[in-house]
Amino acid sequence: MRYILIFWGLPMAIFWGWYFLSYYDINFGLLFFSRVVHDFAFEFYGDMLGIEAAAIPSMVARACLIDTALIFSIYAFRKRREIRNWWRGSQPNVIPDAKLEFGRVPPAE
Repeated sequence: MRYILIFWGLPMAIFWGWYFLSYYDINFGLLFFSRVVHDFAFEFYGDMLGIEAAAIPSMVARACLIDTALIFSIYAFRKRREIRNWWRGSQPNVIPDAKLEFGRVPPAE
């Protein structure tokens, strides 16, 4: 989990931190966080891809959501036994009725 947070979470935090700070022009006196650099970066990528600059943030957000779902589904698949044991341990202890066992039909009365 530590490596997932380092190699997935840290780049996401850096990118989205830069995005929102530069979008709202909270620059702390640094040019990197200014709205000018924000607009230049997205205009540059828009020209390079041949699309509008305003469409890029939504495309990046969608890609981040898909990547997040993929990363955590792989992680959940690898930890499926632990998740199953946790889930079974968190369920209330209910004694099943002998007549209602799964896969068996109760005898006719």
